[in-house]
Amino acid sequence: MKLKYLNSTSFQYLSKHLVKDSKDLTSIIQTYAKTKQIHKGNQLHAQLIVSGSLCTFLSNHILTMYCKCGNLDYAFKVFDKMPQPNLVSWTALISGLSQNLAFMDAIITFREMVVAGESPNEFAFSSVVQACSAVELVAMGEQVHCLALKSGFSDELYVGSNLADMYSKCGFMGEACMVFEEMPWKDEVSWTAMIDGYSKNGDFEEALLAFVKMRREDVVVDQHVLSTTLCACGALKACSVGKSLYSIVVKLGYESHRIVGNALIDMYSKMGDMESATIVFGTDFGSRDVVSFTSLIDGFVEAEEIEMAANFFIEMQRHLILPNEFTFSSLIKACAHQAALEQGIQLHALVFKFNFAENPIVYSSLIDMYGKCGLFDHSVQVFEGICMPIDIAWNSLLGVFAQHGLGRDTVKVFDRMTKAKVKPNSITFGKLLTGCSHAGLVEEGLNYFYSMEMTYGVKPGPAHYSCVIDMFGRAGRLKEAEEFISSMPFEPNAFGWCSFLAACWICNDIERGKFAAEQLLKIEPENSGAHVLLCNIYAKGHRWDDVKRVRRLMKDVNVKKVPGYSWVDVDNKTHVFGADDWSHPRKEDIDKRLDGLFNEIVEAGYIPCTDSISLDVVDSMKVKMLHRHSERIAIAFALISMPSGKPIIIKKNLRVCFDCHSAIKFISKVTGRKIIVRDNSRFHHFVDGSCSCGGYW
Repeated sequence: MKLKYLNSTSFQYLSKHLVKDSKDLTSIIQTYAKTKQIHKGNQLHAQLIVSGSLCTFLSNHILTMYCKCGNLDYAFKVFDKMPQPNLVSWTALISGLSQNLAFMDAIITFREMVVAGESPNEFAFSSVVQACSAVELVAMGEQVHCLALKSGFSDELYVGSNLADMYSKCGFMGEACMVFEEMPWKDEVSWTAMIDGYSKNGDFEEALLAFVKMRREDVVVDQHVLSTTLCACGALKACSVGKSLYSIVVKLGYESHRIVGNALIDMYSKMGDMESATIVFGTDFGSRDVVSFTSLIDGFVEAEEIEMAANFFIEMQRHLILPNEFTFSSLIKACAHQAALEQGIQLHALVFKFNFAENPIVYSSLIDMYGKCGLFDHSVQVFEGICMPIDIAWNSLLGVFAQHGLGRDTVKVFDRMTKAKVKPNSITFGKLLTGCSHAGLVEEGLNYFYSMEMTYGVKPGPAHYSCVIDMFGRAGRLKEAEEFISSMPFEPNAFGWCSFLAACWICNDIERGKFAAEQLLKIEPENSGAHVLLCNIYAKGHRWDDVKRVRRLMKDVNVKKVPGYSWVDVDNKTHVFGADDWSHPRKEDIDKRLDGLFNEIVEAGYIPCTDSISLDVVDSMKVKMLHRHSERIAIAFALISMPSGKPIIIKKNLRVCFDCHSAIKFISKVTGRKIIVRDNSRFHHFVDGSCSCGGYW
């Protein structure tokens, strides 16, 4: 008799014919487990207890049922009531705990199993290794690995794959490779573990090479392998390889699989090929999820197509797809880049609405956004509202203070961070050294630089060395900067040479500047800033033939000077101004205020610094050119458009020139207005004739 359902009559039958129909009972229990009918499973369990017929065989199936239904309390009770749990019992409990994300319980149960003298099988080993991987207990994983070796299960496919996956997820790629190479044969799961491990550890080239080896060995390629490989390809921005992968996807018929489609969108977005990303995304928004929308939004943000990013965010909401922390992070990053404060505030409100205010990725983005919009006090407010800030939040706050030239505050934040037992990392020291550089804290900065590896275990990289070069340069200590460069274990990067070149211009050191420009152009031959700064250095020394030579070189190699422009937000609208070519409905009013400002600041003591103009023209013409720089036009417009008590926030795509920096100090004095200028390097807060940079601009 087959038992398809149990009523009172069936229970009576069960009591009489338990042994005979145990196979039928296990079939019913398995059905309840598969269909998650825990209520019926409870009834069956109760009847077995009442009948006194619950043997180890049936108990194991009941235990498995409770695990598959997610009721771990009942699973533990069944296990504890078993007089003699066998290997199947232990394995079922360990696997069930791991599958239900109770990883520490799975590890503890595995340890109790070994202490009880039961030898684990391959399924128990696989489950406990997965648990160790999930909680990143690599030391425990190593012990399990040793036991698997002794037991002869380390070469078993599932055990080996999970061991390789565990080591790679914990950052031990050497051990992962060793396990992988020792496996007698590999399937798509083990290959995926390795490819994913390489990607997660930032070794994207090895991930692609592993995929190539996998194809050569004719291992079946599934959607998981493809999605992981596509992500690695996107990170490398390997366009040709990406197209080849797309061909494989189409050939194997995986383009309709959601995870592969999402990976394709992500790959093209990271490559900056938004046209292809949009084509893959398609017009059927209903078939897309938060991952595909977020990848596309992030791609448009990186491509600085903010309007398109906003449009897809609106479409996402219209299709009732809830944003995640990465969606908000991308959009907030866009607001930070554009200094779009009003839109940033609106997103902050949505963050609260969708309960992401405590998410580290989101609140770190908010801290950065408010800082880049000029409101570092808002950044502090967001930070102080976090219960237990982690490293990325501390780094964001450090970055805000560093950008605003608040070096002492940057140091104080670092001290708070270390006292809170949050370990500083490479990014932390980049922000800290930048803060010291922007405030002229050379000795403090050097102390932190030399203590990085010895005290904190962080090895200085090219970015940190460049910060020290910048630190010496801003302080005018060119000889020390030169000596530091010669002692470096590698050549300075573009930022390092650019910082040194800018310092040479300020200090009027032509020979050092020429050398720095030559080194910078070797790294970035298309860098227009290097040519412009070299022109300025020659112009400052009245070496006009050299200026003409550099300009001729720029023309020959088709390098064009990046035009300077500034923008200011007034009445929720962004107004953009260029130095030469600009139009505005209030142009006459702006010109009138601009001319009035010039007379006022001259009377207050302003003396134009014509060294900023690298043209061989009379000084009066140079003064007129400086007078029409974009940031001054933007300030003049703000003065006639904004209430007198409101700070003026100007954004500029290039570094503020020396003369404009001097002029704006006088403008803040004669108008009594606070003026905040964000250039491509840092913030300047001008108040009553002084600047927050203290001359280290």
